[in-house]
Formats: sequence, C-alpha cells, structure tokens
Amino acid sequence: MPVKKRRGDLFSIWDYDGRIAFEDIILATEDFDIRYCIGVGGYGSVYRAQLPSGKVVAVKKLHRSEIDEPAYLRSFKNEVQMLKEIRHRNIVKLHGYCLHNRCMFLIYMYMERGSLYCMLSNEVEAVELDWVKRVNIVKNMAHALSYMHHDPRLLDPDSSNQTLLLAPMATLHRELAYTMVVTEKCDVYSFGVVALETMIGKHPGELITPLSSSLCQDIMLRDVLDSRLPLPEDLQVAKDVVFVILLALKCIHSNPKSRPTMQQVSYKLLSNIPFPKSPFYAISLHELKNQEM
Repeated sequence: MPVKKRRGDLFSIWDYDGRIAFEDIILATEDFDIRYCIGVGGYGSVYRAQLPSGKVVAVKKLHRSEIDEPAYLRSFKNEVQMLKEIRHRNIVKLHGYCLHNRCMFLIYMYMERGSLYCMLSNEVEAVELDWVKRVNIVKNMAHALSYMHHDPRLLDPDSSNQTLLLAPMATLHRELAYTMVVTEKCDVYSFGVVALETMIGKHPGELITPLSSSLCQDIMLRDVLDSRLPLPEDLQVAKDVVFVILLALKCIHSNPKSRPTMQQVSYKLLSNIPFPKSPFYAISLHELKNQEM
C-alpha cells in the first residue's frame, strides 16, 4: 500500500493499477471546481477526475466543517479501514483516501452511468428501469449491506462496524438526531428509504409520515408505485414488487428494535413468499405494513 506523508498530511492509495498523487487530484478537478461536481450529499460533494493516465475516478470531498472534529476523524479512519477490505460486486470499489490540511477526500471507482438517484430523476432512464431491474437493484443493495454487517472478515470486535458515515442525509432517521448513536438499524432504515425510492421513483418523505398513522389504510399500493411504468402484469414480477415494498416498510419501522437485520432482509429476498390475500390492485400499504415477513 503506497503511503505518502507530508507535514502531517496522509495520502494513501491501495489496490490500484497506477500511481495517483495528491496533486493529480487537484489538477484533474482544478482544485475541486464546481464544473467537475457530479453530486452533492450530506457529508460531501463528489467530483469526476480524469488522471494523467486517462483513468477516471470519483473523488468524494468531505465537508470542511467535519474535518476538525476528532470524533469524526476517528470515524473516518475506522470506516476507511473497513471499506478497504470490502470485495463485493455490488459495492463501489474504494481506491484510496487523503487526509490533508486543506481537505479530506475518498477516491472511488467511477461509475459511468451515475447514481440511482440520477437515473430515477431522468425521465428516459427511469422508464428503462423496469420492475425486474428495480427489484434486482433492491436485492443487490440488500446483499451488499448484509455482507457489510455480517461478513466475519469485516467484523471488528472493537468496533460497531458502523457504515453510516457515508450515507445520504435524506435517508437517515430522526432517531440519529436525537441520540447521535449510529447503529446497524440506522442502516436498515436507510435501506428501507432507498428501496421505497427505487419503487416509487422519488424520495418517499411525503409517504413516511402517513405510514405511522391510520391514514395508511387509505393508501393503495398501485397509487404509490412509479407512475412512469405500467403496473406489473406478470404474477411473479408483481409478487416481487409487493414483497420489496413489504420489506421496505418493515425496515422503516419507527422502533429500531422492530426492524429486521440486513441478513434477514437479504435472506427473505431470496425466498419464495406468499402473495397477499388481496388482488394486486386492491393491496393497501396498511395491509403490507401489518403482514408478517
């Protein structure tokens, strides 16, 4: 693992087929000019950087306000140590990181088609994501999170194996704001939000509040699914869509203790599940919310 230290700064790259220097990143992004920014999240902004070799990487520059917090720096280093061990087909590869007195960033493999959010926000690409593809996206996310939470090679007896540091702020539950304690069940909640977003085509914020009240009795599944796609006609596809929504609702339960583990979610998505008693067009979110997994 090549490591560079300079006046207390740390720049580390591993498992990469070429040499990257700190200066290469600065030059490639013109000192993180907004023209190269391809995404903004709660913890940082992502930039596209083409290196002198021609290789393109994604650089996540973390917000400056977090850099001076000792607890955040510890979390950052712990997460980097975990992420560099990850070898999973559904998790974007981390090439390296930089702790510099000017900035702090992570270097990832560049994904040409962009994020799921970008695809769902694009009318043409959203239609290309049919129900089968969306169900598979959710399944792959579940398998990846299950791997991160439960694979013995990633579990550190001295760490809670927290993976939330890099999660989008919009997917986090309010419990984090109250307790400031990151747990695996926070990840489960975030998964549930993203799973719902994948199926309804937008962030489910307006849907989550009614789900915690009796109002969800009047919300029909057919009315919340992404209207840019026709309702699924194939029985198996319909069953898969229903079960993804059912699992997502379990994952965003207001009580963290009532949420399943990602291992349970991943296993359930591989299992044959019974279809609700109601026909597809008559299924309500209230029915799914109260159905056993």
